[in-house]
Parts: sequence; structure tokens; C-alpha cells
Amino acid sequence: MPDQRMINVGFGNAVLAGRVLAVVNPKSSPMKKLREEAKEQKRLIDVTEGRRTRSIIILDSNHVLLSSVQPETITMRFMASYGRDDDQPEKAGK
Repeated sequence: MPDQRMINVGFGNAVLAGRVLAVVNPKSSPMKKLREEAKEQKRLIDVTEGRRTRSIIILDSNHVLLSSVQPETITMRFMASYGRDDDQPEKAGK
């Protein structure tokens, strides 16, 4: 059965963890361009509820999701859903 873990991306919205390719900061020029291209191609999903975009989540479906949650927070939620603590390195051989 496919992974069905959901990651909270703010304001009661969630995304399937297995669909996330990257969580990035929206401030760089390439990310601004990615955002504009996604908007033009109707692949942009905005879940910021009118607040400032703090992270961009790139999905395996080629959709681009805008969130008002910090990238570090989303990453921590992602890691927690897999039972890993960011401070704990993965053990060799696992």
C-alpha cells in the first residue's frame, strides 16, 4: 500500500508526504521564476490564506505549493512523520 502520511502545510491544509520532492525558500530568483511558471501553467496551489509565502513545496505531480509555514518547520514535520529526529544521524546499515 502506498505511503499515506500527511504533512501539515498550514491552516489545516496537508499534503501526502510521499508526493513531496522538495521544500525550498521562495526568495531566490529561480524559485520566483518557478512560481510564476507554475501560475501561468495552472500548476500553482496557494495555501497561504493571504499571508506571506515562506516556503515553496515541489510535488512529484509537477505542482508547486505555496505555504506560509517556514521550510524548516515543514521539514521537521516531515522528519517527525517518519519517526526521525533531525538531530539524530541515520545509523549506518539501516
